[in-house]
Amino acid sequence: MVRALGKGGKQRLVPFNKSTASAIRTYLKDRELLVKPWSRTRDRRSDPLFVNYKGTRLTVRSVDRLVRRYAATSGVRPGVSPHALRHSFATHLLQRGADLRAIQELLGHARLSTTQRYTHVNAAQLLDVYKKSHPKA
Repeated sequence: MVRALGKGGKQRLVPFNKSTASAIRTYLKDRELLVKPWSRTRDRRSDPLFVNYKGTRLTVRSVDRLVRRYAATSGVRPGVSPHALRHSFATHLLQRGADLRAIQELLGHARLSTTQRYTHVNAAQLLDVYKKSHPKA
């Protein structure tokens, strides 16, 4: 697991496998060529992991632009965005039987109702999760 800082400064734990660790190690070698010495903080742990071509922190807007650009060049339908990827991730987990509470934790939602709306949970799926998890179901 890796600790990630999300929206509103909220920390969350994110699953992190060996292939991801390997890819990050490879990326870090290239990243060092981009990061300017003046842009580094004294505490290296607070340096941004993902940087732009200038060697500074990648912004939310930059991520959005990159996702949309790569989606367009790959020929997928319009409307792909970081939010759409997040939504698809949650929906696929739910359709494959993941626990709604686990999805809530992965997405960093404070309330389960937010996760339900986010994943467009239908009534049958909710009833099934309820029957599996509620002690008096």
